[in-house]
Amino acid sequence: MIPAWQNGVVERIEQATHNTRRYWIRLQNQDAFTFKPGQFVTLDLPIHEQRNKRWRSYSIASAPDNSNLIELIIVLVENGAGSSYLFHDVSEGSILTLRGPQGVFTLPEPIEKDLFFICTGTGIAPFRSMLLHILHHNIAHQNIHLVFGTRTHKDLLYSDEMTQLTYKIENLFYHPTLSREDWSGNKGYVHDVYERLCENKQPAQFLLCGWRNMIDEAKERIVKMGYDKKDILLELYG
Repeated sequence: MIPAWQNGVVERIEQATHNTRRYWIRLQNQDAFTFKPGQFVTLDLPIHEQRNKRWRSYSIASAPDNSNLIELIIVLVENGAGSSYLFHDVSEGSILTLRGPQGVFTLPEPIEKDLFFICTGTGIAPFRSMLLHILHHNIAHQNIHLVFGTRTHKDLLYSDEMTQLTYKIENLFYHPTLSREDWSGNKGYVHDVYERLCENKQPAQFLLCGWRNMIDEAKERIVKMGYDKKDILLELYG
């Protein structure tokens, strides 16, 4: 059943990078918003006369905590009607119409294989939710590799938090990767990183979140490495 539309008030907005903002939204119709880490909400924005052209979906970046407050992380897309409205017309105190949760991009239950969280840009949102959920509930897991690709260091989202989580979650490894900046860490694209980490073809599941080009290439490469398509779960952005 598709969730009903409801209102949420924007309680807080924070600039995360030069073109990305964090939005905290409190749902007004319920005391506790129940969702699974990895799911998304859909906003109905006043940007078009045709209703389905007003809808924009965003993964929930916060973890379930029995409250009615959720966090979204949104990038300003060039010529993007939805993100332009959110950046230029929405402020703290604004009311948004949304529905959710929706989606099946969630953690395997139980976690029996190594997990590779592979993302670009705001595609890190569902993985932040999953990692915080694993931490808060001490969920048993194997190795978890977060492979996060951006262009430059200034584009890294939640970088300090992800680094801190590696000290709090056993066998969590954070692999930030920059494609257009020379630095001491991983350089290039995410594909080189997970291919190197999977040289021994250990049992693994791959969760992909980001833009289509990255996901299409990752699916092809992972299968070529010898993994089954069933080991790949994806959430497409854009």
